[in-house]
Amino acid sequence: MAGESDDRGAARAPHVALLSSPGMGHVVPVAELARRLHAEHGFTATVVTYILQPLQDRTSGAYRWMVHHGERYRDADGILVNTFDAIEPNAAAILRQPEPGRPPVYPIGPVIRQPDDGDDDATGCIRWLDTQPDKSVLFVSFGSGGALPAAQMDELARGLELSGQRFLWVVRSPTDSGADPGANYYDGSKSKDYPLKFLPSGFLERTKEVGLVVPSWAPQVRVLSHRATGAMLTHCGWNSVLESVMHGVPMIAWPLYAEQRENAVMLHEETKVALRPKVRGADGMILDEDITKVVNDMMNSEQRDVMCTKVTELQKAARSGLAASGMSHKTLTEVVRKWKERMFA
Repeated sequence: MAGESDDRGAARAPHVALLSSPGMGHVVPVAELARRLHAEHGFTATVVTYILQPLQDRTSGAYRWMVHHGERYRDADGILVNTFDAIEPNAAAILRQPEPGRPPVYPIGPVIRQPDDGDDDATGCIRWLDTQPDKSVLFVSFGSGGALPAAQMDELARGLELSGQRFLWVVRSPTDSGADPGANYYDGSKSKDYPLKFLPSGFLERTKEVGLVVPSWAPQVRVLSHRATGAMLTHCGWNSVLESVMHGVPMIAWPLYAEQRENAVMLHEETKVALRPKVRGADGMILDEDITKVVNDMMNSEQRDVMCTKVTELQKAARSGLAASGMSHKTLTEVVRKWKERMFA
């Protein structure tokens, strides 16, 4: 952070540099934090989105220096956390309590990308959703890096088809297909690695009246904010969780790895805004009949009504927290005040 004066002595806007892990799931909230700091607090912001070459070499002194500072997090002035009280009340209460040797923790979430009508609709997702009834479509997406093994992908396809529900599925090449990972990022319909070529034979034709399948990517925030989207089948990455909640969309929790499993438990057992399919196949496989059941329960059951009520309550709490009088906004304002006091002392 820096606060300077120009050659005429006039105070410049305070400046903050934000360093993100280069993964898309990390860059997006950091970029949104930069936007909030600029729009709401008058900062200029630089988001560093690349890794310097020396930091990719573990034998480099620069790499060791970065690791050294990463281990010194307890020396920080504070820790910003992308969450809010209503979604994790127990954790938020604990983190708000001072602890010797730990920096203060500031919940400032949800920090998510905002809907933008200018987002590319090259896949036709939004145009297709425009033709669907309200709250009728299940959005299926495993995030920017999530994919399934081929056998599980087949089970999911059959489960969606047998449910008869409307769906929008973002398909990625199977993890065990040996496909070029780059095939997940371009429209290579002639390529042997094109994601849609791994779907069961005839699936696209049989489901064309109720489903839309797109390769690799969809404008997720626009999809979740669309009136036709009724639920999301998600890998439970934190960005996707917050985006779903912020738009009042209940979830089917299908975690893949890391903290996603803890997120799934929290969504299903604590906040009760998600269902989970049974896992009873070999090697953790979720079978087509269990997928069909959980999809139908989500889209057309009394359970859905309960989850919609609860996720709407969380949505209201999230939006209230971001308002000028809300806790998340006040918390970030307090952090900014401390920064400015230090800069201009």
